[in-house]
Parts: sequence; C-alpha cells; structure tokens
Amino acid sequence: MITDVRAPQGHQQPYGTAYEQMLEKVRYEGAYPTREKADEAVRLVLGGLGRQLTGDERVDLAACLPLEAARVLTAQIPDTQPLTGWAFVKDLAARSGASLATTRWDTGSVFAAVTAHAGPDLITRILHQLPTGYALLFGRAELAPAA
Repeated sequence: MITDVRAPQGHQQPYGTAYEQMLEKVRYEGAYPTREKADEAVRLVLGGLGRQLTGDERVDLAACLPLEAARVLTAQIPDTQPLTGWAFVKDLAARSGASLATTRWDTGSVFAAVTAHAGPDLITRILHQLPTGYALLFGRAELAPAA
C-alpha cells in the first residue's frame, strides 16, 4: 500500500542542516535580521548565478552546495548571452525591486557562502568562465591584462 503523507498546508518542511548552516553564514555576512531575509537573498542570487553558469562548473558547484541551494541553482536555464558582473547585479535588482546597493550587498553575502562551500579552485574556474566583473562580487581582485 502506498500512502501519500503530506505536511499540513502552511507548514513547510524544515531545511537540511547544511542549508541551515549556509543561511546562517549568509545571515552573518550580510547582517540580515532574520533567516528568511538570508533565504530570500540566497534564492535571488543563486537563481541568477544559475542563469549564468554552464558546463562542468555548474555541475561541480551544484555538487558542493547544500541540496536546497543546488536546486535553486540548477532550476534555472542558462541564458544564451552571459551578463557582466555589473549587468548581473542590475538584472537581480530589476527582478527583486531592490536598489542596486542592496542587491550588490546581497550578492556579496551569498557569494561569500558559496565560496566557503566551493573552495578557491572551483571559484577560480567559475570566474574564468564568467564575463568580467564577477571577481569583485566573489570578494577577489579582478586584474586586467596589461594593454
């Protein structure tokens, strides 16, 4: 016999421990007042990153992230035209209705947690795949080649 056990409406499943820890890191990094605000930032930024990343870097990043975060990342279909880092922030701001400054802050807070999960080598690979402007969002210097 198969039973369909569902939580009552209005009662969400608790997040996994790894995602809870990620949310706490984002909450701390971003100085968000609640875990819900941190979750909103994670969903916005990882959804946006999911529209930018392709190939092995996308797969490898999803494998490093907690399941809930990986689902947000991989639920997005990559855009055919990748955005620069600044265009990425402007796109997220337009989607969320937040200011550019707030969206930039959200992006940096989430990317700090992503870096903690992915490690420096994978982040370097990701930065090589993405257009210019993402290094600063990940808290790294972006060096331009000499002219």
